[in-house]
Amino acid sequence: MLKERCGVLGLYDFEGNTVSARVCEGLYSLQHRGQEACGAYSFNGRELVGLKGPGMVSQVFDPSSLANITGNAGIGHVMYPTTSIDMVESCQPFVFKSGEIQFTLAFNGTISNFVEARKNLESKGVQFTGRTDTEVLAQQIATRIERGGTYFEAFEDCFKELDGAYSMVLVTGQGDLYGVRDPVGFRPLCFGRIPEDTIVIASESVAIETLGGELERDVHPGEVIRVSKDGVEKRRLLSLERHALCMFEYVYFARPDSNIQGKNVYETRVRLGRSLARTHPADVDIVIPVPDSGRSAAFGYAEELGCPTGEGLIKNRYIGRTFIQPGQRTREYSVKLKLNPVRQVVKDKKIALIDDSIVRGTTMRRTVRLLKATGAREVHVRPSCPPLISPCYMGIDFPTKEELIAPNRTVGEIANFIEADSLGYQTIEGLVSSIGLGKCELCLACLTGDYPLRKKIDLELMESTLGDRG
Repeated sequence: MLKERCGVLGLYDFEGNTVSARVCEGLYSLQHRGQEACGAYSFNGRELVGLKGPGMVSQVFDPSSLANITGNAGIGHVMYPTTSIDMVESCQPFVFKSGEIQFTLAFNGTISNFVEARKNLESKGVQFTGRTDTEVLAQQIATRIERGGTYFEAFEDCFKELDGAYSMVLVTGQGDLYGVRDPVGFRPLCFGRIPEDTIVIASESVAIETLGGELERDVHPGEVIRVSKDGVEKRRLLSLERHALCMFEYVYFARPDSNIQGKNVYETRVRLGRSLARTHPADVDIVIPVPDSGRSAAFGYAEELGCPTGEGLIKNRYIGRTFIQPGQRTREYSVKLKLNPVRQVVKDKKIALIDDSIVRGTTMRRTVRLLKATGAREVHVRPSCPPLISPCYMGIDFPTKEELIAPNRTVGEIANFIEADSLGYQTIEGLVSSIGLGKCELCLACLTGDYPLRKKIDLELMESTLGDRG
């Protein structure tokens, strides 16, 4: 049962060189977006070949396995699940084969009208082999191709029929590479060029730069990019006034060295810290970040206050990101292994503790306890994200209201729960201003309860079926 927040990558080499090794290299730079499973597929001139499975990139791929994944057009995917899942069914890239049609796709997001879309396809005679929304996306594409349509027409059908988040890369049985971003633009997707005449399409610009390429621009919402032996073709198939890039990309998920929609993630997080300091200053001796995603905001907070920063918490680099690990028990155990306080930095200090957000509250409570047990006099918690009050139905790992700490508690009650001396949240206005895109370009649904979905959705049904997708 997969609710995903993932990373995708596609490469096309015009010189005909095999791209699988470079796909693998690019996936390393996206590993922060998913640590539970990964995969890579390419078209070798006859068929689609590849490998996928549970584990990180270094665990799934080795030189011998990559040698079997030949072809100049390839895609890759990193994934995290939120509960135990059938890895065989849920791992991506997804491979579709039916008669003359074959393609492989990898996508980042969640099809919000999953149930309705599946029923609509079943009414047309489509038979499903699994329960994932990845298969719904694939079948939606295949339905149009089987009727003689082009891939551009198939993606236009997706834009009309499917709601929610889906940034996607796809390789066809003809060896063409496509990059697709949904019309609302929930998830990031960009493209660039490596000097040796290779096109890269990726979730984040850091993957392009890691491969030695240069970012050209973001893929527009509702745009499809086709890369083939004939060159690069770009078509914007649907243009909406309202866009909704997930604000969590800037707060937490993206790497600080990535650029999304023209905004550098590191600089955005520093601005978030500055805004937080103006709204909720604290009389403290030192500013300490929760590593790693709280670090940039901590710099901004400390600079605004004229206060020193310190590495009071050291992260075990061999423990993954606790927010994106499956299951609350696993998360809680990982916190015990993940952070260790530096007594010389913490003891007898009044601390401003900067983190990206508070989701369930259990991780923050454990962190505050660690600091106080190490001798901190006071701990004042300052998240760079406003309170999360609503579930996410577009792919982040807090799909039910019961999992969130903020909806039914006051700020004071949350402070008591996490055992902080004070708690001061970022404001929505400060968040939007720090990102610099404007409310009409961001998804703030988890902060406001206003879902920027185009179709009317039964939220209760969607919440009850979120486990039935991948």
